[in-house]
Amino acid sequence: MKDEIKSEFKKAGFGFDEEEEILSKCLTFCINYSLTPSDLVSSWEVYYLNRQLDEPTVQNAEMEGFLLHLQNNVKEDIIKEETGLHLYSIGDVEMILNNDDDTKDDTPSTPTHNRQEVYSPIHDTPSLYGNVLASGKPANLVTPFSKRTDRFAVKFSINTIPDVENGKQELNRDNEEDDEFSIVSKVVNRKRCSLVIHGSGPKPGCRFMYDRTEDRINAIESRIKKHARALVASGLYEEPTDPTIASPRSFFSVGMICCDGEGRLNEKSVMLQSSIEHSGGECVRLDLQRLSHFSVFPGQVVGIGGHNPSGHCLVASKLVDDIPTSVANEDLNPSKKQAMDKENQPTELLCNPRELSMIIAAGPFTTTDNLLFEPLVELLAYAKRRPPQLLVLLGPFIDSEHPDIKKGTVDRDFDEIFRFEVLKKLEDYVESMGSTVRVLLVPSIRDANHDFVFPQPAFDISQLQIASLTNPGIFEANEVKVGCCTLDVLKQISGEEISRIAADGKPIDRLSRIANHILNQQSFYPLYPPAESVPLDFSLAPEALQLSLVPDVLILPSDIKYFVKVLNNESEVTNCKKCIAVNPGRLAKGEGGGTFVELDYSGGPDKINASILAI
Repeated sequence: MKDEIKSEFKKAGFGFDEEEEILSKCLTFCINYSLTPSDLVSSWEVYYLNRQLDEPTVQNAEMEGFLLHLQNNVKEDIIKEETGLHLYSIGDVEMILNNDDDTKDDTPSTPTHNRQEVYSPIHDTPSLYGNVLASGKPANLVTPFSKRTDRFAVKFSINTIPDVENGKQELNRDNEEDDEFSIVSKVVNRKRCSLVIHGSGPKPGCRFMYDRTEDRINAIESRIKKHARALVASGLYEEPTDPTIASPRSFFSVGMICCDGEGRLNEKSVMLQSSIEHSGGECVRLDLQRLSHFSVFPGQVVGIGGHNPSGHCLVASKLVDDIPTSVANEDLNPSKKQAMDKENQPTELLCNPRELSMIIAAGPFTTTDNLLFEPLVELLAYAKRRPPQLLVLLGPFIDSEHPDIKKGTVDRDFDEIFRFEVLKKLEDYVESMGSTVRVLLVPSIRDANHDFVFPQPAFDISQLQIASLTNPGIFEANEVKVGCCTLDVLKQISGEEISRIAADGKPIDRLSRIANHILNQQSFYPLYPPAESVPLDFSLAPEALQLSLVPDVLILPSDIKYFVKVLNNESEVTNCKKCIAVNPGRLAKGEGGGTFVELDYSGGPDKINASILAI
């Protein structure tokens, strides 16, 4: 079994620093937790990705952390089988909630039923808790979130705009009046941005749970045929043929990657499902041994060049996983745009096109020990000091995974909590800031007060400066195209993807590669079958899942570590167009604060000023 474990690590592109000792420990893990070598390496890949280790090397020093990761996975599986509940542990805070880079001795721990509330007579911020959820709590309550020390610290920044200083570090100091005035004075000349929403998603109040097998088959068939048409239209490939027919000659075929069983995909279980038009939807085994590098996952539509000598196995010599963008852009239907600018708005308020300032934050917006929404209050206070043109907030807002929501201990219904704890604060914010700011809300399937379906309709909000977008959705602000999806598709693809790295190739950033899959597949959710937790409904506006253009900014909130990356995917079939991928992290993590992103876009992906800040 040691040899099998070593082989699986090598296939995944990992080396060892202390090979014999590591293999012995991994063998023990497999025996104790009933894991196959393939399952063990899959768990290591998730651990490696979440911990953001620098080199693709299995280090002996990481074995204790990896053991804790395996124990947490086993514990969660047992709890889900027995009670259907999730146990919040310190592992959630460090791994899933992405607190890996700042682990300290005073890391906030999981709230318990017997937690004590701390009071401070000198804490003079009653307005912070003006709308507390549970009655009777005093205004001078001190929470773990309020005692955090790294407020507004810059975690990461990119500045490629000439003659623009990145002054976010100023907010690490005490907020003196002269500092706040100097910060505000830098941005007072910003004007109201335009906002156009591409309305291709389901409408509020739509009926769902009518998904049929026929709808799923049609959606898969449509994706395969669309890719085939685009590849042929590029002039680089011939008409695709049936990959299941025996032929000693090389041919070209298009199909969807799938697994031959219910387990996780591996090199020996890869299948290619062709279209109904060419093969009646039949599958054929796909041999990837001759490829120097690849990255595939279930649901990925690819073009395969190769031959099938026996009729039972397609030996691939070439794999193409992207579509020409020039063809894809023709699918954009201008009639499906919904302009949010009202005719009575003065045109002089509108800003110059291709320039946009945004603050981007993803939920949860309150900590796990209460429903006071302190992180949201702090974010809005920051947005008042450094007002953006557009504040983009992505769900969950009323998180169904919050301990108090799951236990049913709240004394208001979910709509009322959303209305008073979220919308009221946002209305106060836009009222105090005037007509130059906008707020855009994107729901999540974890929102307890919204439809549990994907794709998801927008919130039904009737407020001039507060708009809502479908999940997923696309909007334009000052002609800057932005795509958003609150489903954690990055984490789900990373858990299903298998890849091989060329021995002589350039080092590959895995996060960039996973984000590029979204663009290459031109789908906000290319994974199929979907994850068990995803209520995917193909009967609801399947075109809403299509990413039929390369956006300037792609917002993909994830439990994986926060990032801002400029994607630059060069291939023989695509016109190279750059895209800024943004994962703002989570605004609240456990009982502590998380991160958000401040982004200034000035004409193109090569001219941005972006910072990831701790709340």
